[in-house]
Amino acid sequence: MSKQTMIIATSNSHKLKEIKSILLDFPIEIKSMDEIGLGGLEIVEDGSTFEENAIIKAKTVMDKTGLPCIADDSGLEVDAINKAPGIYSARFAGEKATDEKNNEKLLDLLGDIPEKDRTARFVCAIALVFPEGNNIVTRGTCEGIIGFTQKGKGGFGYDPLFIVPSLNMTFGEIDPNVKNKISHRANALEKLKERLGEYYQGD
Repeated sequence: MSKQTMIIATSNSHKLKEIKSILLDFPIEIKSMDEIGLGGLEIVEDGSTFEENAIIKAKTVMDKTGLPCIADDSGLEVDAINKAPGIYSARFAGEKATDEKNNEKLLDLLGDIPEKDRTARFVCAIALVFPEGNNIVTRGTCEGIIGFTQKGKGGFGYDPLFIVPSLNMTFGEIDPNVKNKISHRANALEKLKERLGEYYQGD
């Protein structure tokens, strides 16, 4: 079977590597937006859910290239503040907010709320959009607790605050290889892998 070219709507090299590695078993050649000359493309993510934003990103790139496209949207939901920051995770403290500013705002909002009430989850939605109109959309989550202080230098975003209870460490402290096995994105990608298996068996 000849390989099918797919585009990943991201400029994040870590995401690109992770998605490529999990889809190795399929007859797919994955290209980044940079490789096809769309590296600077601005996409307005105006959906109201992670799934909608992932589809918007994937469909925008698919429309421009005529090729199947994979995109993801991810963020943090904290139960004590009505599942905020949610789809606004990257710009929680403002449009140009740094990770540090976002983390500071989250800690301020949670204040002295006890640990048992600081439950949260990372969420990742992945959309694969085909030119013929088929969509595959999956969701992965990773449950945790928001700490009172940042710990660990690894990862990015809210990782230094997000404690995985079974390991009693934050995503910022966990070895990246361990994180990649239990993360929300890993879970969503595993589901995508299952769905793609069904898709190719149906050919």
